Amino acid sequence: MSAPSLSSTTYQRRAPLMSRLTEVVRTMWDLGFISFGGPPVHFQIYHKRFVDGYKWIDEQTYQELFAICQALPGPASTKFGFCITLIHSGFIPALLAFLLFSLPGVLGMFALSLGVSKMDETLPRPVYALLCGLNSATVGIIALAAVQLGQRAVTDKVSRALLFLGATAGMLYNALWYFPLLMVIAGIVTMSYDGGLGPKALLYSKNLFKRMRHRQSNSDRPVEEGLGDGAWTSSSVKEPVAAHRRSSGPAVNEELVSQNPESQANEVNEVNEVVEGAATTTANKNKVFPMPLAITIVVGFFISFIVILVLRAELKSRPIGLSLFANLYLAGTIIFGGGPVVIPLLRQYIVDEGWVTARDFLLGLAIIQAFPGPNFNFAVYLGSLTALNSGSLPSAIGALLAFIAIFTPGMLLASATITFWNELRSRPWVASILRGLNAAAVGLIYTAVYRLWEMGYVDENHANGSSLGRDPWWVVITATSFVGTAWFGFPAPFSIVLGAAMGLIWFVVVNAGQSGAELLGTAMMEL
Repeated sequence: MSAPSLSSTTYQRRAPLMSRLTEVVRTMWDLGFISFGGPPVHFQIYHKRFVDGYKWIDEQTYQELFAICQALPGPASTKFGFCITLIHSGFIPALLAFLLFSLPGVLGMFALSLGVSKMDETLPRPVYALLCGLNSATVGIIALAAVQLGQRAVTDKVSRALLFLGATAGMLYNALWYFPLLMVIAGIVTMSYDGGLGPKALLYSKNLFKRMRHRQSNSDRPVEEGLGDGAWTSSSVKEPVAAHRRSSGPAVNEELVSQNPESQANEVNEVNEVVEGAATTTANKNKVFPMPLAITIVVGFFISFIVILVLRAELKSRPIGLSLFANLYLAGTIIFGGGPVVIPLLRQYIVDEGWVTARDFLLGLAIIQAFPGPNFNFAVYLGSLTALNSGSLPSAIGALLAFIAIFTPGMLLASATITFWNELRSRPWVASILRGLNAAAVGLIYTAVYRLWEMGYVDENHANGSSLGRDPWWVVITATSFVGTAWFGFPAPFSIVLGAAMGLIWFVVVNAGQSGAELLGTAMMEL
């Protein structure tokens, strides 16, 4: 018997809490064990299960939640599952769904940290080769995630340009404030463009270009009527404006609309019908909190963020627990684009502080890709190692502090935004801003690919990591991971394991000058 549809959300919230919790366990218990492959795969699993299967949400709500979760900071796919359950069953069942999705990976990464802390400072050479293979395959998987998410985020030339500029700008500079600034700029650009400034600038540029050509040609032909004073005829504007309306949705400046009253009315009515239809399809279904409570959540979050920033800046000698929590709370607040982006940025917040060695960071980075659940679980591994290396904090406390700090910002903002969204979704400028945020967020995933590539090679002489471009073989592994997953349907864990095996093959080939017995003996002794 299928679960109730979204239209019965109100009934679901009136149902006894225990029955709602039981339903969540029955429908989501396995997600923490089967959700390999990162956000792109997670989103596909959610669609198949909760749109096509149980019908907890409809297609339009799915697409809107996807945009919201990409635009907000924090773990995108984790917030997505949380919000689906929040809409369908309420807040406490949503917390249970979050734990079901994340805890298996959390426990695995915590156990890994305990094992890594007991390793020698220098690893056997075959292990370094294996790690380089894992990291190379990881880059391929994340690059594929960027491509797949980009196919959804890019809807027109403006979003395509923002994706490109976000990726390149992120490669050129790195700071705590920089990535959020890029996101804000992208949102302002799409809002301005959809509001009419974009088409107007395009037409002005075309006008200027024609005038320049006219002057340079020294032709006696008269300029087309209206070009000299910036006015445009209906035929020169009608198609660009109509195409812009169809691609972006929000209405453009009336000065740019065709002078044909009937055509103008039809275009305006078409846009209004789309907006009104979007506003009424799921009206009042996504308001999970009273508006005052939602506002209180957002205000409380920003107050906590400011307090943590002040403590982080002003306290000269902070306890390691407070420093760890502050850094990861900050990371969870300013990281857009989900798991692929969080990994290279955590290097700055953890490794650059001297809490975890670059080697241990890269080892965990290689293995997290083969774990189910959110990539943000990597913070648990780092928190545990930070506590172990400091000697002043139990490893379990460090892991718990990291878990709470990295996930809390995104979950709080997502919870409140679901309530606000019902009030904002009918306003074209909101959709425009989301479009820009999505494009920039995907661009930052390409930045993550670059940064992971530049630190993925590790051996006894490069403990801090260096570029995988040192040897063409690592390029081959990256390409194999990308192509195998994208074209031949390799599961992400299989691609990661294949990369590790290819890394060991590289080790054998490079040491082929030794006899087979000597090579085997060397490898066994080093292991």
